[in-house]
Amino acid sequence: MKCPFCHHEDTQVLDTRVSEEGDSIRRRRRCAQCDKRFTTYERIELSMPVVVKKNGSRSDYESAKLRGSLMLALRKRPVSAEAVDAAIQRIEEKLLSSGAREVVSGHIGELVMRELKRLDKIAYIRFASVYKSFEDVTEFQDAIAEVGQERKTTP
Repeated sequence: MKCPFCHHEDTQVLDTRVSEEGDSIRRRRRCAQCDKRFTTYERIELSMPVVVKKNGSRSDYESAKLRGSLMLALRKRPVSAEAVDAAIQRIEEKLLSSGAREVVSGHIGELVMRELKRLDKIAYIRFASVYKSFEDVTEFQDAIAEVGQERKTTP
């Protein structure tokens, strides 16, 4: 670590502390040449994969877009904000743990559908009708029947 004052490359760590949140490390350092002290912080840097859209264009992942899609499907449904936050966290963890640098938008849509199916069946049907671009009533009925079948098989 270079000294920010004299740019000497030899610095000594005097004290190391983990933050209260546990997400960063604070280090007090001393320059071996000019003897000045300074503080550095280490934080985890996670980068979400780039989203590849249907038309082939790429864009940065935006958590706000994911939240917006979920909230639109869950509009006027009895689902708590904590449940939505937990669903978003599970989706983002799956994206991060995949280790992929790029992810197809369709994969994110599938993850959203899985979470909505867990949270609220009506919201799942709403989202699926737009996401899968239902062309006629039979596709809509098939999606409802699928949800109904799961309900009967789940004790």
